[in-house]
Amino acid sequence: MAKGYWIARVEVANMDGYKEYVAQNGAVFNKYGAKFLVRAGRYENPEGSSRSRNVVLEFKDYDTALACYHSPEYQRLVAIRKPHGENDLVIVEGYDGPQP
Repeated sequence: MAKGYWIARVEVANMDGYKEYVAQNGAVFNKYGAKFLVRAGRYENPEGSSRSRNVVLEFKDYDTALACYHSPEYQRLVAIRKPHGENDLVIVEGYDGPQP
């Protein structure tokens, strides 16, 4: 079964306020078995637009990735995060088919 992923691009306007979201998100991500693959590391943006923080979370499958986002626990964190920056988030199903 293909894994599920969150791909987030974040622009934090108020780091002090955003820290509360970061401090609390670990418990929710742990509950849904999420694993950080990318967490605001170095990047280059050779095409298109970008934001200053990039995050990729891996889940056991697409349905779990969706369930985490729509959970009451995470929606509470969205309310904490939103006033402190802008966020683009895509939840996508991974690919586990043949490779070139």
